[in-house]
Amino acid sequence: MSKLTLGASALALTVMGTAAGAQVVGFSQIGSESGWRAAETTLTRQQAEERGYQLQFSDAQQRQENQIAAIRSFIAQGVDAILLAPVVATGWDSVLEEAQEAEIPVVLLDRQVDSDESLYLTAVGSDLVHEGEVAGQWLVDEVAGEECRVVELQGTTGSSPAIDRKTGFENAIEGHDNIEIVRSQTGDFTRALGKEVMESFLQAENGGADICALYAHNDDMAVGAIQAIKEAGLQPGTDILIVSIDAVPDIFQAMAAGEANATVELTPNMAGPAFDALEAYWADGTEPEKFIQTESRLYTQADDPAGEYERRKDLGY
Repeated sequence: MSKLTLGASALALTVMGTAAGAQVVGFSQIGSESGWRAAETTLTRQQAEERGYQLQFSDAQQRQENQIAAIRSFIAQGVDAILLAPVVATGWDSVLEEAQEAEIPVVLLDRQVDSDESLYLTAVGSDLVHEGEVAGQWLVDEVAGEECRVVELQGTTGSSPAIDRKTGFENAIEGHDNIEIVRSQTGDFTRALGKEVMESFLQAENGGADICALYAHNDDMAVGAIQAIKEAGLQPGTDILIVSIDAVPDIFQAMAAGEANATVELTPNMAGPAFDALEAYWADGTEPEKFIQTESRLYTQADDPAGEYERRKDLGY
């Protein structure tokens, strides 16, 4: 088995929890590109602490090579399990095979990989295609047959959320010839790039006058785009409809201000179901279903966005 040794700075590794004899779990996180991602990290740490696990955390800074290095480090340390939120869908076979050879179960969080299912214990997440379908169906219903030119902010190129949320949205608008995606570009799930790309969309589409709606693959890109729309002298949520995915606190603030229209929830508590599955596996070898699905709920301006913001603001987003 190949081993890769990197310094602590490369792995950004942090040890959480100190219980003697506790199960040790390695967590390779994508990074902190969004408020949702930060909340997932916070809740994973909380869940590990509550259950008495020692959590070894590695921030990959959105680079797959950092995640592979972290997983190999976890394997070398002989951890009891590995949690992986994969930055992209491909390129995991070799390192997952190494974990399997070491008899370390791997649980995927919130994203999928294009590897054989035998290489991981289970995957916890929402139905990403369904999320896109919910967003697209909201727009179909909202415009009610009127012509609607849509611009799309995609997530990280090659990631399962970007691929599946795009597919789902396109599924929902298929057959509705009044709705057309006229521009689509990655904003890499970040607020800053969402703003930058939206600025280019506005310039290309008659200052935004020819844009009916924005579909963003996550809320952070939508929040960045909202700023760009306001700076262009338009009213987000009115002049340009905005629908996105994640249901983070800042999008509820925007909805309460009338500057966003709808969001589809992706719960950041993936670790709870993951640890439940691991505990059953550790106890007697019980293997869970290969996919543990979380709920995807639609929120609009009619769903007390100010109250939702208050309920979510302290969850680590």
